[in-house]
Amino acid sequence: MLTFTIRRLVLAVPTLLFISLVIFLLLELAPGDPMAQVPLTVPPEVKEKMREALGLGQPMHIRFLKWIVQFFWIEPQILIDNIFGTGFADGKLRVMSWQTRSPVMDIVVQRIPQTLWVVGTAYMVGVLIALPIGIYSAYRQYSIFDQAGTFVSMIGFSVPPFFSGVLVIVIFSVNLGWFPSIYDTTHKVVDWDSFVIQLRQMVMPVMVLALQITAQISRFMRASMLDNLNQDYVRTARAKGLSEYIVVMVHVLRNSMIPVVTVIALGVPAIFGGAIITEQVFKVNGIGQLLIGAIQANDLPMVQTLTFIFALLIVVFNIIADVLYGILDPRIRYD
Repeated sequence: MLTFTIRRLVLAVPTLLFISLVIFLLLELAPGDPMAQVPLTVPPEVKEKMREALGLGQPMHIRFLKWIVQFFWIEPQILIDNIFGTGFADGKLRVMSWQTRSPVMDIVVQRIPQTLWVVGTAYMVGVLIALPIGIYSAYRQYSIFDQAGTFVSMIGFSVPPFFSGVLVIVIFSVNLGWFPSIYDTTHKVVDWDSFVIQLRQMVMPVMVLALQITAQISRFMRASMLDNLNQDYVRTARAKGLSEYIVVMVHVLRNSMIPVVTVIALGVPAIFGGAIITEQVFKVNGIGQLLIGAIQANDLPMVQTLTFIFALLIVVFNIIADVLYGILDPRIRYD
C-alpha cells in the first residue's frame, strides 16, 4: 500500500504539470486583452508601460515558467514564513493580479475561509444525510421511504442551484423572514451569539448545496447496497445466525462503500465548482465569486491559479480514493 501511494504521488507530478500547461495555453489563446478596459484617454506609451509592468511583454514560455515556479516554490515558502516566522521568501517577486495589483495567492487565501465555511459544511451535511438514506432505501426497497427518497433525489438532480437558490430566498427570506438573503462575509465569530448569526446566514446556501450532494450520494449508496444484499456471502452470514444489524451494517455496508468512496472523494472538487453559482446567488465572497470576477475582468493570473487549484483538488482526491480502496476492501492488493 505504501509503495502504491508513493507511486501515485510521483505520477501526480507530471500530471499536474501537463494540466497546468493546458490551462495556461487555453487562457493565453483565448480572445481578450486586459488593456481593453483601460480608458481611451490613456496615451499609447502609458498603455505599453502598463503592459510591461504586468509582464505581458515577456514571451509565453517565460511567463509559464514564472507561474509554475510561483505556485510550486515561492508560495509554499511564503506559507512557511507566515506560519513559522522565517524569511525564506523575503524579496522574491510574486505573480500579481492584473485586476487588483495584489499578489494572487494572498487574495485566494483571504477568500478560501468563506468558501470552506459554506462548502465544507454543506458537504458534511450532505454525506451524513445521504448515507443513511441510501442504506435504508436499499434495505426497504420499494417502500414508501424508498419512493420518497427517489422523488427527492430526482428533484435534487433536476433543479439547478441558480433556481433552487432563488427559490429558498423567496420562501425563507422574503416571505417567512427566517434567514438573511445575503451572506455577510465581514461577520466574525467571537462568541455564541455571533456563532448563531453565522449559522443562520449559512443555512440557505448550505441547504442548496447539500440537496445536490444528498441526491447524488444516496442514489449511489442505494444501488451499491442492493448489489451486495443479494450476494451469496450475505445469505451465508444469515445462515450462520448473525443478527440482521451485523449482516447489513458490517458485512454489506463495508463492501458497498467501495464504489461510493469514489463518488464522495471526487465530489469534493466538484462541489467547489458548484459553489461558484451558489456564491453568486447568495453573495458569498469566496473563491467562486472571485473566479467569476476574474473572468469578467480578463485577469489571467487569477483565473489560471484558481483553475489549477480545482485541478489539483481532483488529482489529490483521486489518490485519496484509491488509497481508501485498500483500507475498505482487504481483497484489493497493490503490487
